[in-house]
Amino acid sequence: MREKNTVRRAPEEQKNEHAINEEITAREVRVIAEDGEQLGVLPIAEALRIAEEAGSDLVAVAPDAVPPVCRILDYGKLKYREQKKAAASRKRSAQQTVKELRLRYSTDKHDLETKVKQARKFLAEGDKVRFQMRFRGREVVYREIGEEIFSKIVEALEDAALVEEKTPLLGNRMIMTVAPRSS
Repeated sequence: MREKNTVRRAPEEQKNEHAINEEITAREVRVIAEDGEQLGVLPIAEALRIAEEAGSDLVAVAPDAVPPVCRILDYGKLKYREQKKAAASRKRSAQQTVKELRLRYSTDKHDLETKVKQARKFLAEGDKVRFQMRFRGREVVYREIGEEIFSKIVEALEDAALVEEKTPLLGNRMIMTVAPRSS
């Protein structure tokens, strides 16, 4: 019986997106103090000494510039601010989902009102709504009734939604997608 190799490897450390302190390889760097004051072009050893005296880190903010631009600041605070900014941007770009409501050509008036009410709720939350009407067998001959029902839905949601897509009869289905109206 063969033994399994049980050696576990530590996950690779995440590489910092900014070079900090000793990771900066340039001989000379343009240094900006914590308060935004330009200290000029300094040798890396002197820039590191100034950063250490200030109790902060030397962070390369523009490593491709000639000479590289470094800023004296607290790297932990910089990372924290970047994480907050990224989280806020993810929050702003909320994903829009598509909710589906199924109908039949024979759906009663009250049931149709209920579907419209549900669609209004979904649209208010910022989601798109897809109405799908299915016809079975010979029911396909009632396509005009289905189109009338879709036009009633459009009228009922006129103030809250725009028709994004309306497909004619495809096989045994008719589909209409509405999106929330921009405020």
